[in-house]
Amino acid sequence: MGMTKLIKSLVKKDDYTIVMTLSEPNAPILANLAMDFASIHSAEYAEALLKSGKPEQFDQVPVGTGPFSFITYQKDAVIRFKANKEFWGEKALIDDLVYAITPDPTARYSKLKANECQFAAYPRPADLAEMQKDPSLKVISQSGLNIAYWAFNVTKKPFDDKRVRQAMNMAIDKAAIMRDVYLGAGTAAINFIPPTLWSYNTAVKDYPYDPAKAQALLKEAGVTAPLEIDLWYMPVQRPYNPNAKRIAEMMQADLAKVGVNAKLVTYEWGEYRKRAQQGEPTTVQLGWTGDNGDPDNFFFLRGCAAARPGGQNISKWCNEEFDVRLKKAATLTDSKERTKLYEEMQVIMKEDAPDMTIAHSIVFEVMRKEVEGYKQSPLGGHKFIGVDIK
Repeated sequence: MGMTKLIKSLVKKDDYTIVMTLSEPNAPILANLAMDFASIHSAEYAEALLKSGKPEQFDQVPVGTGPFSFITYQKDAVIRFKANKEFWGEKALIDDLVYAITPDPTARYSKLKANECQFAAYPRPADLAEMQKDPSLKVISQSGLNIAYWAFNVTKKPFDDKRVRQAMNMAIDKAAIMRDVYLGAGTAAINFIPPTLWSYNTAVKDYPYDPAKAQALLKEAGVTAPLEIDLWYMPVQRPYNPNAKRIAEMMQADLAKVGVNAKLVTYEWGEYRKRAQQGEPTTVQLGWTGDNGDPDNFFFLRGCAAARPGGQNISKWCNEEFDVRLKKAATLTDSKERTKLYEEMQVIMKEDAPDMTIAHSIVFEVMRKEVEGYKQSPLGGHKFIGVDIK
């Protein structure tokens, strides 16, 4: 996010005040500093870990001052917390908080029904009707501050030609994906930001599902059939995408109709993200959940700075018209002026088509009826302060 360049100096004024000087005006800074990564940490602990050559333990064996104290973490298995009796704020109402890492949604549902766990995120849309009828469970939901997308790597031919990217948008039956995968638990995405976020441009129109026009555009771009591409799909369920593999299979079938052979590819989640950010795939499914409610938090994902190898702009798209507006919007404090620039950026993005925007999901969470006081976060996290089991 460029914080090291943006923050010119940090000076302690007194025991309760720090003065932060920026190298340039930046409106999103306050929203960005409210994100998890900007939590205050122990400088002494960081220093000790650096000296012992174990900096990775800063994340893996964390030290903090929250309502729960970290106890232990077993990779891909479990994370344990205990109520922090010394916490300065509202005390935790439950003594033990255990994250049982369970990637399979059917297994999560089974554990919930058996009361082996009391809360589960990301239920399968197909299970929702049954869950809602079960008197022992409570299902809650809200519109997700998110986007699921299919990105095209513009550094690889023929995706350096926007006509090819537009053709891909027209080749896919998005309505079928919404109907068969999301099962009503989401809305088809037109723009890169969700309609619930300020500065959403309602005037932008989506590409129609038009295989004939897609074929014509591919021919116009000089693409000869069959075009061989790879289509990466996530190995895990995400809040914005309940079943990436199924979506990939549906896309594969649609693409075959316009003379495109898509090879389906996936990797372990960490490897998948790493390779995608390096720019390895031709086309790749991914998405985003907003961290702080500022449009910049979505649009920076298609900025030129993030298009570097390893950066989060996995389309590697760098459009000067878009980028100039992105940078200018960040320097303005007037939300109306920023809105105007963000609306223009959405028009540029739709026309240049670095992605096919798939969906903004509705995020469902399900818990045992005994759980009380849980509040759903629009930012995708799970906070258990104030939560009790009656």
